[in-house]
Amino acid sequence: MADEATSDGHVPPAGEAIHLPDPSYLPVIVAAGTTLAVVGVVLNLILAALGVVITVVAIVRWVGQTRAEMAELPLDHDH
Repeated sequence: MADEATSDGHVPPAGEAIHLPDPSYLPVIVAAGTTLAVVGVVLNLILAALGVVITVVAIVRWVGQTRAEMAELPLDHDH
């Protein structure tokens, strides 16, 4: 289907561009915060609270970053 050419040999362009998210350090921060929270439950509740705060802040920033990227995508589909 993608290799279908017209009678003059012209191949039409792809229907839609592929979108890949920008690289982000936030998944690593979420993992580190979650690890800190779990270890903190065993060792010290202050450490657990710090891990929860780091995790929540990183998730909020990650969601905000994703929403900003999604807002930049075109709404029209030329199909």
